Amino acid sequence: MTLDRGTVVLVELDPTVGHEQRGVRPCVAVSDPAVNTDQRFPLIAVVPLTGNAGVGALYPLLAAGPSGLTKDSCALIDHLRSIDKRRVRRVFGRVSSSELTEIDQGLELFLGLGSSPSSGTADSNPPSIRDSPSLTD
Repeated sequence: MTLDRGTVVLVELDPTVGHEQRGVRPCVAVSDPAVNTDQRFPLIAVVPLTGNAGVGALYPLLAAGPSGLTKDSCALIDHLRSIDKRRVRRVFGRVSSSELTEIDQGLELFLGLGSSPSSGTADSNPPSIRDSPSLTD
């Protein structure tokens, strides 16, 4: 299975626990394509999508269209998870490069991978996880 980063796939997320996104829903593949295609790695990382709009960097908006999405959606960065490749039911399309950049920025924020102000970056006030309001279902 060849899945580039940014590919929209239909995934079976059950079984789940607590607040995890459940059911069959579209997700965006975010792991490295080399990992996605290598049979030695049975898991890929995905970000689930929802039709409910969120607010903040952890919930970038994705447009319907070439991605294969039938309606505008929101990426749920805080629901990032690894799934077995066998959970992928269908491949739809790809998000745009600007949408993937927004997802990547949300992942950097959520995982704490961004540059800190003390590292000498030009942005003295980078976004913080505290700047993103919580999403209520």
